[in-house]
Amino acid sequence: MDWLAEIKWDADGLVPVIAQEASSGDVLMFAFMNREALERTSAIGQAVYWSRSRQKLWHKGEESGHFQQVHEMRLDCDADVVLLKVTQLGHEPGIACHTGRHSCFFRKLDEQRTWQTVEPVLEDPERIYRK
Repeated sequence: MDWLAEIKWDADGLVPVIAQEASSGDVLMFAFMNREALERTSAIGQAVYWSRSRQKLWHKGEESGHFQQVHEMRLDCDADVVLLKVTQLGHEPGIACHTGRHSCFFRKLDEQRTWQTVEPVLEDPERIYRK
C-alpha cells in the first residue's frame, strides 16, 4: 500500500504536522503539509511544509537558513497528524520560530489568565529575514 494513501488528508489535501526537537523533546512548531511536501520531506531528509498564506511549498530555512533535519516521521493513531522529530540547523542553532526564538510556543498562560512571553529572542528577526 502507498504510505501516503494511509494518511487522512483534510478537505484541502493537508495534514497537520508537529515539529519536535529530537534531542530535548521540545515542541518547536506546528504547520501543514500536502502530499508533495511530505514526499519531498521524506526524499531530502529536511522539513518541507505547505504555506497556507503563500499557497506554495515552503522548505523550512529557505529564507532564514534555519533548516530542520528530519530524523523520524511518525503518524498518529487516527492517521491525521504527522510528528517530525528534527534537529534545528543553521548559523544560530536552535531557532525554529520566525520571531527569532527557539520555539513558536513561547507564550504561557499565567494565573491571571494573560499570556506571558517566557522564551527570549535568540536572534533579531530583521537579521534572519533580511532581503
